Amino acid sequence: MNTQIAISMLAADFLRLEDDVRFVNSHADIFHLDIMDGIFVPNISYGFPVVDAIASIATRPLDAHLMIVSPENYVERFAKSGADMLSFHLNATDDPEKVVDLIHANGMKAGIAINPDIPVEKLFPYLGKCEFALIMSVFAGFGGQKFIEDTYPRIETLKTEIVRQGLGCLIEVDGGVSGKNSAALKSAGADILVSGSAVLKSADPSAAVQAMR
Repeated sequence: MNTQIAISMLAADFLRLEDDVRFVNSHADIFHLDIMDGIFVPNISYGFPVVDAIASIATRPLDAHLMIVSPENYVERFAKSGADMLSFHLNATDDPEKVVDLIHANGMKAGIAINPDIPVEKLFPYLGKCEFALIMSVFAGFGGQKFIEDTYPRIETLKTEIVRQGLGCLIEVDGGVSGKNSAALKSAGADILVSGSAVLKSADPSAAVQAMR
């Protein structure tokens, strides 16, 4: 499978959101929706009105990344908004497996995310139940952060375990991703590359996506 490009709408220009949505429709593979509650992470992003607006004209899958406490309380609502993929942070709930089951029950692909300070081995018990695992290459909560170089061996370790278990779980990488490191991320084993500022805030967004491909 070719590496997929997901665009983080956190970097969108909200005064011209429709233009950025149509750009993703025509140039990328996935909409990445960063949902922050100001509790699990110190920042607040956007909520259901924005998600619903994006979904109304999106022709690519919606990937909702929940950086919130008690993610299980919002799974059904994101499904109603049209999310195709839903990820939550491993340490945001007491029962990750229950949340994965709830995501599947609502017809979405499930993913579990971890920050750079959580060992990737913590994901191993859940890989067989998830369609993807989200490796943060910055700390969740803010856009535009510098990529953490230690991400590469973390991806390699996770990919090795996925292969060892004979699974189809994909690896998604989010944070500081651009055309400068996309080749190395693919080589390490990444399947989905999430990029926001490096694309939507660049002088030539189309060229930025092409560089990542």
